[in-house]
Amino acid sequence: MAVAAVDMSFMEDPSIFSKSRYHQDDEDNFNLADLRACEPQAFAMAPVANPKSFCLDIKKSGEAPKLMDFMKGTTTLGFVFQGGIIIAVDSRASMGSYIGSQTVKKVIEINDFLLGTIAGGAADGSFWERHLNRLCRMHELREKERISVAAASKLLANIFWQYRGQGLSCGTMVAGWDKKGPSLYMVDDQGDRHKGNVFSVGSGSTFAYGVLDTGYRFDLTVDEAVELGRRSIYHATHRDGASGGVARVYHVHEKGWTKVIAGEDVNKLHYMYAAEKNLKGDE
Repeated sequence: MAVAAVDMSFMEDPSIFSKSRYHQDDEDNFNLADLRACEPQAFAMAPVANPKSFCLDIKKSGEAPKLMDFMKGTTTLGFVFQGGIIIAVDSRASMGSYIGSQTVKKVIEINDFLLGTIAGGAADGSFWERHLNRLCRMHELREKERISVAAASKLLANIFWQYRGQGLSCGTMVAGWDKKGPSLYMVDDQGDRHKGNVFSVGSGSTFAYGVLDTGYRFDLTVDEAVELGRRSIYHATHRDGASGGVARVYHVHEKGWTKVIAGEDVNKLHYMYAAEKNLKGDE
């Protein structure tokens, strides 16, 4: 069955994209418009017959067959040890061979004792974990105590289960400390939820697992655990083109979580680790 051609005539008038709802010549009016923009506004729709399905229609027409094939990549990891939990992530957002950002925050600070990580679609993961933040806060206000790690991860799994098959792209971890001590869960967009001691999620996870499997043991000191997390992220970014940016490392302990490494450039780590082997880093 032939697919009807999509009307692209609007492309013949490029001036349509330069029209701004709040464009003003007068500076005072423009400032007023900035204030108005803080209020709820209607989004201007694309000038096509059916904006809702425009991208899918273009893909079906054959003019851009890979338009909706969103390629992404990341590396996140977490592991439990005698001193609590280490969470380590990179910061790159990619779309295939295109690097969209090198500064993505892939650890969501849910509360003082709970952290979430995001992999997959940055918008999906960020939105739903921030929503989890609100749910956990509501639980704390109602019950007068912090939510457990198990309950928080279950809330997220239930959300993903409700939306399974509808296009969500999320591979997350929920880590925290509650009355039972440290707990680490992996939750994905199919609603699957697993408790474990070592997880890595993202396109660079196979490389991270190689380092983790070599260096992980439960009786690591805090310094050793932080270094293992940092080294694992570095090696993943070195071998996986969709991972990169900076390495961030968090330590979850009985007093909450601590950001141990706020952001260390993996390019600098490459030469640092090379120097440890008496190499220049360009071999």
